Amino acid sequence: MRFSFTRDDFPEGFIFGAATAAYQIEGSANGVCGPCHWDTFAATPGNVLHADDGSIACDHYHRYEEDLDIIRSGGFDAYRFSTSWARVMPDGRTVNPEGLDFYDRLVDATVERGLKPALTLYHWELPSALADQGGWTNRDTALRFGDMARVVIERIGDRVERVATLNEPWCVAWLSHFIGLHAPGLRDIRAAMRAMHHVQLAHGTAMSVLRDHGQKNLGIVLNFTQAEPASDAPADRRAVETVDAIQMGWFAGGLFKGRYPDEMIAAAGQHMPDGYEDDMALISQPMDWLGLNYYTRALIEAAPHEPWPHQREVLGPLPKTQMGWEIYPQGLEILLKRLQRDYTGDLPLMVTENGMAYDDHVVGGEVEDPVRVQYFEDHLQVVRRCIADGVPVQGYFGWSLLDNFEWALGYEKRFGLVHVDYHTQKRTPKSSFEAFRAALTKGGEK
Repeated sequence: MRFSFTRDDFPEGFIFGAATAAYQIEGSANGVCGPCHWDTFAATPGNVLHADDGSIACDHYHRYEEDLDIIRSGGFDAYRFSTSWARVMPDGRTVNPEGLDFYDRLVDATVERGLKPALTLYHWELPSALADQGGWTNRDTALRFGDMARVVIERIGDRVERVATLNEPWCVAWLSHFIGLHAPGLRDIRAAMRAMHHVQLAHGTAMSVLRDHGQKNLGIVLNFTQAEPASDAPADRRAVETVDAIQMGWFAGGLFKGRYPDEMIAAAGQHMPDGYEDDMALISQPMDWLGLNYYTRALIEAAPHEPWPHQREVLGPLPKTQMGWEIYPQGLEILLKRLQRDYTGDLPLMVTENGMAYDDHVVGGEVEDPVRVQYFEDHLQVVRRCIADGVPVQGYFGWSLLDNFEWALGYEKRFGLVHVDYHTQKRTPKSSFEAFRAALTKGGEK
């Protein structure tokens, strides 16, 4: 099964890439790497499916050259990767030369293969030493992140093509401190509101450091679901407005308008750090591009008898991925066009993650994943429509290159374009990978 499009159906210079994250693939037990809050979260019974952890993951620490060869063979232009703060600074402050050496080798190997390195500085590995001091609830963590950004960019900034400060700050803050599904696993509104501000302060702090070092092509990666009401009831529509305030209103509003939604401040402003308003100019300084991660929509209904935000998500009727997420390509179009209209204007946009989990198996040395092929087809056709309608989308990164540690869901959920046998670490490109190869290379040659 192949895509109906080729590279020639996209504008010249459009970037096709594959994305990963350090903790999900490197193996935190490899090399010198300090403990992070995901290590301790995973070590606590009930937090991660099957008590899995990221200690070995896909052993990318040792196998990165093989993985980069796979990316190159697929005709991709870029590799989106992240640095582990716990590897670069095991205690959150002290530089680990061996960790920097690894990322130095990784970037060199990426460039040698003709791939553009797309760096994300933080994809959720907070060193345990900083978690001990309050983590993202502590303003100092945002300032220490500026130090981490400086150390990394001084080492590899001369070779990276673009830099994102953080990946999915909504997950770092809200999902992890209010809903409690990710490390540190808190369910505390005061902690959540502080984290919601401090992750944005970390972005602003890092942006200033990167600019001072002359780094170009700077941005951040946000994630949004397309929230829609479960019914036409006014209460459900209001519940969607609240979800939107927590997600796009908070992060896009903070970054591009220098203010947080009035609804959020009215409902939970008493939990915000004193003087947070003084940080908004730093947070909203200009960027060069914005990344959007998109997977699904959320059907929302009002829950008036529960505490604020008085809403909950309900199961929708559309076909679903292995994650139980609805397949809803239209949501990507809605979000891209809304971002341009309401927040970003002519700022270049990148789809930095998009993909689906499926119950994949190797049969006869091959992995057939036609549902994933169709998923990518439908979402990339959405990107084409957006470009035709004047939305400045300049690239698309499939999530993920490899099956990997899927956070609280362990190793059961497989998002990869490439199947990983976790017992042998054997890589097997899936039919979705072959579809990209056929679309991106002349004749689909290997």
